[in-house]
Amino acid sequence: MLDSGVEASRIIKIALEVDFVCNRGSQRYYIQSAFAIPDSNKMDQEKNSLVHIGDSFKKIIVVRDRIKLWRNEDGIVVMGIMDFLLNPNSLEL
Repeated sequence: MLDSGVEASRIIKIALEVDFVCNRGSQRYYIQSAFAIPDSNKMDQEKNSLVHIGDSFKKIIVVRDRIKLWRNEDGIVVMGIMDFLLNPNSLEL
């Protein structure tokens, strides 16, 4: 406790990072890459930094596997690397 009667508290900052941030004109895309997402713990790890971004630009997780593109409950697009690389409109899906 400090002399003024105010209890000191610690602030803990957690560093989160996004693999890629891409800008195209006025659009911005946040991209996480993952070798695989075998379970919900790995999904939480990959999406954690994306859900803490305070804007509404598109957020994408790209995985190695051939998967059907889907959107999770946070609005993050999850797609396979082949779709991401070979589809010229992959950022707009």
